[in-house]
Amino acid sequence: MSPDGVIAFLTHLEEERNNGVGTRNIRLSAIHSFFRYLASKFPDYLHISQRILAIPFKRTINRMIEYLEHHEINAVLESIDRSKNNGKRDYALFLLMFNTGARVQETVNLKTTDLCLTKPFSVYLFGKGRKERTCPIWKETADALQIYAQAGKIDLRKSEPLFLNRQGNPLSRHGVGYLLNKYLKKTMEDHPTLKGKRLHPHSIRHSTALHLLKSGIDLSTIANWLGHVSINTTNKYVTIDLEMKQKAIAKAEPLGDRVHEGNSWRDDPNILDWLESL
Repeated sequence: MSPDGVIAFLTHLEEERNNGVGTRNIRLSAIHSFFRYLASKFPDYLHISQRILAIPFKRTINRMIEYLEHHEINAVLESIDRSKNNGKRDYALFLLMFNTGARVQETVNLKTTDLCLTKPFSVYLFGKGRKERTCPIWKETADALQIYAQAGKIDLRKSEPLFLNRQGNPLSRHGVGYLLNKYLKKTMEDHPTLKGKRLHPHSIRHSTALHLLKSGIDLSTIANWLGHVSINTTNKYVTIDLEMKQKAIAKAEPLGDRVHEGNSWRDDPNILDWLESL
C-alpha cells in the first residue's frame, strides 16, 4: 500500500460512498495504527510508513448537541399507550434511559438480575471500556419496570434479557431508535419545537446530563453517573444550554456605555428650561 493508494481510498469514501469526514478520519486512524506497528517491527518499511503517517486528518464540524427539554421528555412518555404490554415495555424503557442516562447498548444489554427493585432502587450497568457502575433509579422507574415484568411474565429472579421485542428476542439498538422516532412523531403535533431537532436514542443521554446540570449537580458527579472516563467529556454540556448561559451573563458586570433607561430628554425639566431660554 502506497501513500497515493491511501489517499485514493479516502477520496473514494467521501466522494463515491458519501461517507462523512468523521468516518474518513476513523478509517485513516486505523491505517495509521497499522503502519505505526509496521514501522516498529519492520524497519525496512519505515520510509513508507512515515509518509502514510504524515497524511493528515480532516477537520470536522462540531455539531450542536441536540437534547430534549424536561417537558418534552414528559410529553414523549405521556404519548405511550400503557394499556398494552408493548406500551408498558416502552414506557419502562425510556423512563429508565432518562433516569440513568445509560447508553443505548448498555440498556439493551441489561439482564433482569441487573435490577434492584427494592430499596435502595438501582440498576447495574456494564458500559463502554468495560466500565461498571451502579446507578440509582427513582421509585417511579422501579414501579414501571415491575409492571412491565409482570405484564410480560418476565421472571426477575432469572438472568434473562430485560427488554424483548415482539419475537421474544432482545431489543436491538435499531429497535430502540424505531420506537423513539414513533413516539416523537406522535408528540410533535403538540410540541412543534421537536420538529427542528435531530434526535436519536443517544439524545436521551444528553437530556439526562443537561437535566442533572440544571438541577445543580456538580460535573464530577454527573461524570460518574454517566460513566465518563474523563470529566472533560462532561464539560461539553456546560456550553450548550442557552438558559444557563443567559443566567451566567445576567450575573456578569456588563461592559461598554450604558444607555440611559429612564425618561427621555423631553421629560428632563433642566433641558426644557435651557431650550426655552435660547
